[in-house]
Amino acid sequence: MEMIETEARFAMMPMSPAEIATRAKEQLTALTGLKASTISGLSHDEDGWHIVADLIELKRIPESSDVLATYSVQLDDRGNLISYERTRRYTRGQIDE
Repeated sequence: MEMIETEARFAMMPMSPAEIATRAKEQLTALTGLKASTISGLSHDEDGWHIVADLIELKRIPESSDVLATYSVQLDDRGNLISYERTRRYTRGQIDE
């Protein structure tokens, strides 16, 4: 009984931004089969967590020519994926200002 109460308490605790970022990367990798390179944005509002993640779509040599994609991701407050969408593709060596 005590184990169930402890699990219920943890389920109610808010997730930290670092935990949310990790969950977003894990779930995107599971859905797309692509490796998450970095989290480049993270915010929270009444709709949940909004994450901007960059994934490696095509590995090349040299690395500066890898093809990456930026994804906009939304998670609920418990870290469950609500939606995701690819918003941009680019090569790693490409710099936007």
